[in-house]
Amino acid sequence: MKLTDLIEDDKFNLEEMLEDAKPFAELMMMYRCALREVTTKFEVLNEEFSLMNNRNPVESIKTRIKSPESIYEKMKRKGYAFTVESIRENIFDVAGVRIICSFPSDIFKLAEMLTRQDDIGVIAVKDYITNPKPNGYRSYHLIVEIPIFLANRTELMKVEVQFRTIAMDFWASLEHKLKYKKNIEDADRIAADLKDCAERISALDLKMQSIREEIDGEKQ
Repeated sequence: MKLTDLIEDDKFNLEEMLEDAKPFAELMMMYRCALREVTTKFEVLNEEFSLMNNRNPVESIKTRIKSPESIYEKMKRKGYAFTVESIRENIFDVAGVRIICSFPSDIFKLAEMLTRQDDIGVIAVKDYITNPKPNGYRSYHLIVEIPIFLANRTELMKVEVQFRTIAMDFWASLEHKLKYKKNIEDADRIAADLKDCAERISALDLKMQSIREEIDGEKQ
């Protein structure tokens, strides 16, 4: 949905938000700062892990901030007022970090290393690796709260952290296209094929992890 559509859809509420544009811009700035804080933490953890284990568990780090349109749509869908205060209180995935790992064990290790840090507060944990979604989706989700230090105050900001293996991320990207693309022929069969692929990917991830453990001498 475009911004012009939102204006036509709910003009009064959006005009109120536009009047509050500076606080909204400040909020988005704080989310960007929170992303930088979390990203730095994973860069440090990756370097430390590499020194201790002679390999890097993090393949890549991706970040994103929800667009104003996406935030507005989610707030309206859930029945929340479209205000800065309401966004902070009710929407926990405005700022998102995706950590792509080599192996499933790295996901759980990095999540543990992050959440035991003193300045990280854990709001929610969703383990879709141990307990996949019905469609086959696998990922490990955290909602964390992290302080950012501004000129005259400290703010606690919520960030969603998603952990996936390379294969899990590839699968999720393709499933996302199926979910949001309209008029796909034989969508049910494709969904079934994707679920089968998710099972195969999970088995392959674990097999590759087992091989790596043998190479590194971790398996007895």
